[in-house]
Amino acid sequence: MPSQLSFIGAGNMARAIIQGLIASGHPPEKITATATRDQTLAPLRERFAIATSLDNRATALNADVLILAVKPQKLAELCAGLRDTVQQRRPLVLSVAAGIRCSSIERWLGGNIAVVRSMPNTPSLVGTGACGLYAAAGVSDAQRALVERLMGAVGITEWVEQEELLSVVTAIAGSAPAYFFYMIEALEKAGVAQGLKQDSARRLAIQTALGAAKMAALGEHDPETLKRQVMSPNGTTERAIQRFEAGGLEALVLDACNACRDRANELADQLDQP
Repeated sequence: MPSQLSFIGAGNMARAIIQGLIASGHPPEKITATATRDQTLAPLRERFAIATSLDNRATALNADVLILAVKPQKLAELCAGLRDTVQQRRPLVLSVAAGIRCSSIERWLGGNIAVVRSMPNTPSLVGTGACGLYAAAGVSDAQRALVERLMGAVGITEWVEQEELLSVVTAIAGSAPAYFFYMIEALEKAGVAQGLKQDSARRLAIQTALGAAKMAALGEHDPETLKRQVMSPNGTTERAIQRFEAGGLEALVLDACNACRDRANELADQLDQP
């Protein structure tokens, strides 16, 4: 029998996961979402035919899996309000709140709770997300498999065995869509500077990014090989790559990812309330 899923929070990420789950066959009647305003919930009811509620406690009381999908700054207060209900029901808790450690969530919920922390990214909104997962002690193999199925409804999943590595996932997946948008933007500007119309430069850059990602995703060759296949000796691509290398692009990417990881750790420390 499909699990009863209760989403506390109904923002973009919750909506993306719900959409993916229903598309993959999860019964809408087994999904409930809450929010502080019915105006937020009405579109979910109308589009997906799921149950909605303004009552977090009543929703949590029926949950097999409790998905915490609120802003990180609100999670401590939310968990405090759900503590007694969660201790009574003891659902699997899945957090999509960025930066909040499993130990904090378990403590706020009263302890002895199975908690999985996830780090999805915004392409989940179009079904092509990349999500890092970490399971705290006490999460069973069956629960891990369930979470993998749930988050796999909107993209790929990758488990990490040390929670601190979720900050690395943030650097190379969670925040990384912005890096690729930045590259598309830079290519668009370069095309305009060299004489193309802006809309033409944008379409060419976006389609090329899409095509390159699809080729890499096929897995027939690693990225290094794919790069070399485009580069003829003394050709145009080689000249461009040489400029990237001379400018230290690889080192700059590493430095940016280090900065992103470190900021993720800083935010986690700030949000780790007693």
